[in-house]
Amino acid sequence: MKRIGILPNIGKDENFIYTKQLVTALSDNVQIYMESIYADSGVNAFYTDSFYQKIDVLIVLGGDGTILQAAEPCAEYGIPILGINLGRVGFMSEIETNGIDSAVSHLIKGDFVIEKRMMLKAECCSAEHETKTFYALNDIVIYKPPETTLVYCSMYADGEKVNSYTADGMIVATPTGSTGYSLSAGGPVVDPCTELFIATPICAHRLSARSAVLSADKELLLKLDNPLNKNIIVSIDGKSKAKLNYGDKIAIKKSEYITEIIKIGKQSFYDTLVQKLS
Repeated sequence: MKRIGILPNIGKDENFIYTKQLVTALSDNVQIYMESIYADSGVNAFYTDSFYQKIDVLIVLGGDGTILQAAEPCAEYGIPILGINLGRVGFMSEIETNGIDSAVSHLIKGDFVIEKRMMLKAECCSAEHETKTFYALNDIVIYKPPETTLVYCSMYADGEKVNSYTADGMIVATPTGSTGYSLSAGGPVVDPCTELFIATPICAHRLSARSAVLSADKELLLKLDNPLNKNIIVSIDGKSKAKLNYGDKIAIKKSEYITEIIKIGKQSFYDTLVQKLS
């Protein structure tokens, strides 16, 4: 593990204070890389546009949102992620700023474990058969724009109808995403190292519409099967990526990619859950 990448959230690390502390803590024998956009930061590192092709591990300084930003390229290149929490909650960023030096020591010694987190693959198919593919670590969400009253959709698992929904939207989350938007919408908390889907309607208008937990071996299909559907927004890990209309659909399945999260220390997911959400 000789090539370490650093991804700071500049909105949370003012003047790169914690980034510079991290660089100081890293061994002189380690090559440190940052993306070219940070070249004026004053941090002693190599700057490159082909960032994810250069590194063996990524250290993220920020919150879970910053980790989500890096999840897809890291999964593509098989790069494990260590998160240093500069955010409010930080379920995936387990290291606090007062533990940077200790975390670096463990990392350099190889004294850590890697958790493998399931990801989602979504194929958005329009009625004209145009397909867009996206990957998510946390969740895939469809929701109504301001000018639309509701989202009308039906969900299928391996071709079998699960339910129809009239709601403000629909969340399909991974276990990692169960503590995010899905939880706020009434979904269950799930151990992040399991493999399953959590499908949760947002402000549903039917008493029978509740969260459904489904096997990750199945393929889910969300169909926008009402003519009132228009400009429905597709969000991937919190970022708007596409719009769907009546007759469009989203096929969701377990991705071939996984996100590898470096865990240092013995605090369990349940300890973190109580600590962060109490």
